[in-house]
Amino acid sequence: MKTGIRERISSSRSDDRKAPVGSNFGTRLFVALTAVVVGCAVSAWLVASALAPGIFHDHLGRAGIDHNSGQAAHVAEAFTRAIILAWGLAIAIAVLLALAVSWYITRRVHRSLTAVTASAARIADGHYDTRVNSPGLGREFDELAVTVNELARRLDATETTRRTMLADLGHEMRTPIATLDSYLEALEDGVRTLDDGTMQVLRGATRRLGRLAHDITAISRAEEHLTRIRPVPTTTGALVTTAVDAVRERYDGKGVALHRRIDDSVAVTVDPDRLGQVLGNLLDNALRHTPHGGTVTVTSRRLDGRAEITVADTGDGIAPEHLDHLFDRFYRADGARDRSHGGSGIGLTISRALVEAHHGCIRARSDGPGRGASFTIELPGTAR
Repeated sequence: MKTGIRERISSSRSDDRKAPVGSNFGTRLFVALTAVVVGCAVSAWLVASALAPGIFHDHLGRAGIDHNSGQAAHVAEAFTRAIILAWGLAIAIAVLLALAVSWYITRRVHRSLTAVTASAARIADGHYDTRVNSPGLGREFDELAVTVNELARRLDATETTRRTMLADLGHEMRTPIATLDSYLEALEDGVRTLDDGTMQVLRGATRRLGRLAHDITAISRAEEHLTRIRPVPTTTGALVTTAVDAVRERYDGKGVALHRRIDDSVAVTVDPDRLGQVLGNLLDNALRHTPHGGTVTVTSRRLDGRAEITVADTGDGIAPEHLDHLFDRFYRADGARDRSHGGSGIGLTISRALVEAHHGCIRARSDGPGRGASFTIELPGTAR
């Protein structure tokens, strides 16, 4: 029975992938253009046949030639033959030229659409490195090629992120699970007793697993904009002040100077709790990577009608090749360093999702390792 179900599913998928029956677009386009050309030729012939004799005989009458005379008959015969020869030759040449141009255009369009279709099929099969060359048929076809290429690039990036995420999840879960397994086995064998030290280790491992599950849920909700945003009028100065005051004690405890610089307190309409979460993530990140005696500065300013909040530190810095990936989920510029500092690798991803939910953007900048880093939040300003 299971075999029959598998066969039906396989057959259904195969049927879905079959090409639809019927003539292709190129053939239909060529037939349509041919019908238009032939219709124009026939219409021109009919119009000429209907109007030319009347005009001809009218001019004969004006010239004083009797319609029934032999001279009129000879002139009429010469006119008819000239019309037939000239119109026939002209229409034949025009039809041939039009058909040749139609065939060329149809072939180009058909070839371009076939290339796009084949590329889309390869992308659907998982070949995300597939790219479509510009067919050179106009802006619309160029935009189609660019769109397909961008789709492939984003799918490739998504697949890479998925694989990285699964690998990181496996790595993150391996240690606490191994700890739990070894301690439980030791308890079963009587090697260990359920004392305070053992309980602390077991609770630490379960807390780590719980934190990982919470992080996964949080980032999924944030990226899908399921986290409810309750915007209210406020200012960037108030946001910065609240965030700085919340972490001041921890900064003092590590010996890192924390400065607040309000160049301009811009009016914004945001959710203070969610933006506070973003600033908190950035300030925690800066504290982790800034050594004793370093400095972190939070700046608020206005730029071209938009609000900017920048968190800049004098800490470890970031290598250029890592800047474009900092906001990818579970991405670590230095995995060993972040693990030792307790980072889960998703704080910046959640921050980006929350900023984008406010119709803003966030970007990172660094001059390289050991030269500090800065993260800038850009938000739409509101009129006072």
